[in-house]
Amino acid sequence: MKNNENEKLLSYNKIVITFLILALVISIFNQFQLMSMRSGNNIIPTGVAFAEASIIPTGTPKIYGKELGISYDDINPNNPELADQTIEVLANLDKTITLTGANLDRYIDITSEMSCEYCCGASSIIVRKEDVDAMDKKIEAAIASGAISKEQAEKYRQNAGDPACGCAHSYAMRGLAKYLITEHNDEFTDEEILEELAKWKTLFFPGQLTSKAAVLKEKNIEFSYVNLASNRYRGIEQGATAGSGMVGGC
Repeated sequence: MKNNENEKLLSYNKIVITFLILALVISIFNQFQLMSMRSGNNIIPTGVAFAEASIIPTGTPKIYGKELGISYDDINPNNPELADQTIEVLANLDKTITLTGANLDRYIDITSEMSCEYCCGASSIIVRKEDVDAMDKKIEAAIASGAISKEQAEKYRQNAGDPACGCAHSYAMRGLAKYLITEHNDEFTDEEILEELAKWKTLFFPGQLTSKAAVLKEKNIEFSYVNLASNRYRGIEQGATAGSGMVGGC
């Protein structure tokens, strides 16, 4: 009987030793993998950085990406010069394309839903129809009170669709909207154009919108770039720990 107990004890010790060796091998392998991934510029994203990677658009935008020679990947904090160049490509479209008629109406409807709140406090990247109405009421009140004349009032009047934010990101988003409306009017719906603007805004403000994405998830709001970056849930992340970081000059 004593021999049987010794054999059982020996067998148990072998099992324990085997598990210890296995655990040591796994630990060494994990350390090796960690060191390999951290070598050079290939740093493992963790925490917020990993979350950012999960919402950041990558690759070349369909249809217009090749036409304009731009990629989502161009907006990278590690290459600010390329980021600024890409933003300038889009911004120049805002400065060179003039919309009228139905195209202008469509542009106003789409861009009224987008703001650049992490750069400025404007309600939208454009002057909305309701903004024009509110300003007109103020102007008429000022005229009635004698504060300004009708002639002086003209310099304060606004038009729907005028730029409401002067930062480079806003120029870029307005420019892209104008380009898609004029060059690909039937290939993108209003929602799809707004989604493209939202993707670029996510690239411009990755930290802030990563924090907002977490809040949307907590509140069981479906993730989409429109829900994330348009005005539909603007400010929902207030009170939460906010991410920081902006790519490209403002």
